[in-house]
Amino acid sequence: MYEHTNLVPGRREVTVEVHRPTPLAPLPSAPVAPVQPGTIPAVTSIVLPDGRVVTGYSLEPAKPEPVAAKPPVSRAAVNIALGGIGFGAVCGGLFLLTAFITALTALITQLITLAAVIFGGWVAVQVFSASGHGSGTTVNIRKAVFKRNHFHR
Repeated sequence: MYEHTNLVPGRREVTVEVHRPTPLAPLPSAPVAPVQPGTIPAVTSIVLPDGRVVTGYSLEPAKPEPVAAKPPVSRAAVNIALGGIGFGAVCGGLFLLTAFITALTALITQLITLAAVIFGGWVAVQVFSASGHGSGTTVNIRKAVFKRNHFHR
């Protein structure tokens, strides 16, 4: 570390400290040595059907490590888990059934309302069109005769 003074005309003096990092010593490394296999595999030659010869080492396939035996699962734990899944399925099904019934009720209500509006409109057209046109049938009630609940003219 050393100090440097900046002398520039018209400016005040500034002292600057410069820090130099100290390099670290390299870590000792182990020498790398090639490792020879325990036994040298034999060279194998194979003749292909078209007459070519392929030569190489025959290697045994890697054997997977045996799988550790799983611990037994308690029968009660399985029953509790299945019961929870069943309960969740029943609750979800009841929720969907309730939603379906609600939607069906709303649909039926709307259809009944639509039918009432259409029928009411048809009745209104019949009532208002009969009085305005001469094509309808006019019955004079004063001249009509009622016999045994039958209407006669």
